Amino acid sequence: MASPIVVVGDSMLDVDIDGTADRLSPEAPVPVVDTRHVWHRPGGAGLAAMLAARAADEVVLVTAVGNDADAQTLTELLAAAGVQVVALPMAGSTVCKTRIRAHGHPMLRIDKGDGTAAGTDLPADVAGALERAAAVCVADYGRGLTAHPQLRRLITAAAQRIPVVWDPHPRGADPVGGCALVTPNHSEAGAATAAALRTGWDARAVCVTRGAHGAVLDCGDGAPVHIPVPDGHAAAPHQDSCGAGDRFAVAATVELARTGDVRCAVTAAVSAASRFVAAGGASGVSTAAPVHIPVASLAPVISPVASLAPEYGAITGDVDSVRDRLLAGGVRTLVATGGCFDLLHTGHVRLLRQARQLGDALVVLVNSDASVRSLKGPGRPVVPDVDRVRVLSALACVDAVVVFEESSPEAVLERLRPQIWVKGGDYADTRLPEAEVVARHGGEVVLLPTVAGYSSTKLIAAARS
Repeated sequence: MASPIVVVGDSMLDVDIDGTADRLSPEAPVPVVDTRHVWHRPGGAGLAAMLAARAADEVVLVTAVGNDADAQTLTELLAAAGVQVVALPMAGSTVCKTRIRAHGHPMLRIDKGDGTAAGTDLPADVAGALERAAAVCVADYGRGLTAHPQLRRLITAAAQRIPVVWDPHPRGADPVGGCALVTPNHSEAGAATAAALRTGWDARAVCVTRGAHGAVLDCGDGAPVHIPVPDGHAAAPHQDSCGAGDRFAVAATVELARTGDVRCAVTAAVSAASRFVAAGGASGVSTAAPVHIPVASLAPVISPVASLAPEYGAITGDVDSVRDRLLAGGVRTLVATGGCFDLLHTGHVRLLRQARQLGDALVVLVNSDASVRSLKGPGRPVVPDVDRVRVLSALACVDAVVVFEESSPEAVLERLRPQIWVKGGDYADTRLPEAEVVARHGGEVVLLPTVAGYSSTKLIAAARS
């Protein structure tokens, strides 16, 4: 896709404060949350752009940007995700939404900021971005950007040439005429039918999203079509759906740019959004804020752990004994990750080092030889599990290694109960069966970026050829 995907809309900063709540305040009968981690991510159109950057080579975000610390954090997160920002002036301060969670459960949300798009002339870069666009995704969050007269004229013109997908907001402006697809959720649609909305908005198609029940699509060429969530992709009850609408709109935009087929686009979007929620939702694309315990201060905790296995530097054994020994050594925030690790490579090492920084100790769950064989087929693994354990145990960032026999680590996670379960970012749109287990015990799933171009399977194939 040579031309960029352009995302237009109101951006904000989302913050998740995760901790534990085991006592009440002496001042009032309210829980006291002991903070363990603080996570930042772009919100609103910023999240949509970040998700689009995972599927498109070039993404441009047209949004209002403030002049405060939260705006700086937001723009840094977007730049790190590979998003180009075309900034419009903002009146007021950046909107920041902070969720406080204990043991994985939401307790409170605090909103601050009153930023809206200023009604000044648009920068010339806005017209340039829309003229080059392969498709446009409008993520309206009711902060005034989509009501800007000049911007509306530019989007209207773009809708005559390329697909424009508009995700509306109850407090936002109506979609411009000619949109290829408008994607209200069931609440935003109210009692209106998709057909009535399509006519009222002068859209080519309207898709009413219905969460776990899929979506209803009306293209004006017959009866509305129900697009169900694919089998096996449904999220568990009460999973965090934050960001699902953005994931849906972005997936539809990318697919429309690729194929031009609205039904294919909606089908792909339903599947992508359901996988996104099942994999942890927006929390899975958050970035850890620099508030974790410094490495130097962890030395007293790490040293006793490392001394338990002087030959290789990490504890090994069954999951119960590993957990007991780590907790006895003073570990409070337990991080775990897992995989086959059949030919350890740079991507593995980088993920393990980043995972270790999220807590006090890192446990690596390794598929046994039989487990790898069932997943990868005959001829695998090329490195026996005993040697894979030895190599992993020699890494300074690994505190313990546990081998498991099943194809999925769900059973061993039931006993380990880590506060944080880490997977590579290439699992962002994959339903992780173990995510529900981790969440049930108060933990969370964190997706870390992967190093492109590294794969054990590809390395093994290259060596064999």
